[in-house]
Amino acid sequence: MLRSLVLTAAKSKMIQNFVNENPMGKNIASRFVAGEDLSSALQSAKELNEHGVMATLDHLGENTGSIEESEATAQGYIAILNAIAEHHLNANISIKLTALGLDISEDACLKNVRTVLDTAQAQGNFVRLDMEGSAYTERTLRLTHMLHAEYSESIGQVGGNVGTVIQSMLYRSSDDIDRLIEDGIRVRLVKGAYQEPSAIAFPAKSDVDENYRQIMYKLLKKGIYPAFGTHDVRLIADAKRFAKENGIAPSQFEFQMLYGIRRDLQNQLQGEGYNVRIYIPYGSQWYPYLTRRMAERPANLFFIMSNFARG
Repeated sequence: MLRSLVLTAAKSKMIQNFVNENPMGKNIASRFVAGEDLSSALQSAKELNEHGVMATLDHLGENTGSIEESEATAQGYIAILNAIAEHHLNANISIKLTALGLDISEDACLKNVRTVLDTAQAQGNFVRLDMEGSAYTERTLRLTHMLHAEYSESIGQVGGNVGTVIQSMLYRSSDDIDRLIEDGIRVRLVKGAYQEPSAIAFPAKSDVDENYRQIMYKLLKKGIYPAFGTHDVRLIADAKRFAKENGIAPSQFEFQMLYGIRRDLQNQLQGEGYNVRIYIPYGSQWYPYLTRRMAERPANLFFIMSNFARG
């Protein structure tokens, strides 16, 4: 119920304008967003690398409105890849297909994505096609399978240099995982942060968690270097236990967490010898990202409310 209320309120232009224009809003966002420019994100990635933690960078933005804007976004992603190579960072990137023109033209989107993937392949880096709302699930997966087939021989990247994300909240996800595993595509598993109808998504958190757990076991046994995006200590413990019982080394998978959330848990896992990667978002279009994070985890919302109260 709280999640639904937050996502509904987040659509209000009045609330969005207030948060965007209020200095307190930007101050709170700074806990979860590395900054508004690439240099801030690079510095955050560098600091993480110094502590043995990897990073994935995401320039916030989605649903571009013109071909020119989508092409500029593609060049922005390429700039991130070039900066990662220049600074010798242990980092990759996450991209959104709607930011690259999927709403405008699939052909234009593919052209932009291939431009980004060409650069990543030349540098031996990896690109994750982020999953957006359910209206884009089928198209995102279809393009992922297509692009993976084109770039599956990427040097230095097990399973090629293109992967995607699956959300355990959707009923279809277990079947989607089977096909992704069959094609040898790398997957980041998350619970899901979008508001979806009960006709296509589990309404109960317990069911979302259980579906996550079962998909996680599939990925550990048969997947190609899966990534588990969660701060849920129970699911993390289940992953560690299952891996140990089945002789799966910590080097064969990684835990992914969001920038600014559960730093203690990030450090703990890294100290125990597990691969940890932090999702670092940056950019001026931070409001949609921030509201989804609030809805996804009530503790985040309480953090924000307490900051407002102190302000």
